[in-house]
Amino acid sequence: MSFFSSLRHHDEIPKDKQIQDITLKQIEPNSYQPRHEFSDQSIHELAATLAKDGLLQPIIVREKGEKYEIIAGERRFRAAQQLDWNTIPAIVNNMTDSQAASLALIENLQRENLNPIDEAQAYNNLMKMNNLTQTTLAQNIGKSQSYVANKLRLLKLTPKVQSYLVSGEITSRHGRCLVGLSEKDQSRVLDEILANNLNVSDTEKIIKDVDGYFVNKKVKAQEKDEAEKTQRAVNRIPKDLKVQINTIKQAVKLAKDSGIKVKVKENNNPDDYKITIELKRK
Repeated sequence: MSFFSSLRHHDEIPKDKQIQDITLKQIEPNSYQPRHEFSDQSIHELAATLAKDGLLQPIIVREKGEKYEIIAGERRFRAAQQLDWNTIPAIVNNMTDSQAASLALIENLQRENLNPIDEAQAYNNLMKMNNLTQTTLAQNIGKSQSYVANKLRLLKLTPKVQSYLVSGEITSRHGRCLVGLSEKDQSRVLDEILANNLNVSDTEKIIKDVDGYFVNKKVKAQEKDEAEKTQRAVNRIPKDLKVQINTIKQAVKLAKDSGIKVKVKENNNPDDYKITIELKRK
């Protein structure tokens, strides 16, 4: 059985590992904890369960000087803190740094889904600490190599994009679409995703021609702005003058329909309205 395989069975307490009550003030969070954010609601719900049923499974710690560092069970530790417990049942297991980091990752993967960035960072740390390839890591944690590779790619994203992955406002698939873009383009496309609630397919269409998309968007915005300005100006023209203008435009249309080439230039200034018509036979 490999080291990682044995870690998956850490819930089986060896007979020579006695449970002891350790003061909460002596305990420190795991420095290799892959989860950087804990749900307040999740901790509150767990605290309610502990208050009702007690702690059914001790946390696992290792000695660190005069204190103890959590290896597994940080959510239980935080819930106990919320309940103002003085002590908590724990098993002391003096693992190495790589063993502690590996166990923390496996526990989090089994108990509650990590956000994509925390998971990717945990995989990256495990590979460095244990000198593992993506393929070996994937085999050890029961994932496919492509799954691990896709998670690690997310670490190439800018901090801004990563923050929206952490919050769950965009998905990992959105994130993978943005990998490879410049920092500026990642930011621009991210803003489009958030503003228009774009799905992955829509995002991929933008990325095929990022510059073209935003140039076209700018042109459309300018055209819309000009159209609105024109409409506002037209709306300010006196009603009786609008009737005359419409009559002229109808005449222009009839001329075009009869085969005459017509060029019209219109000044929509309501205070000095001008319309210039040039007629030329085809």
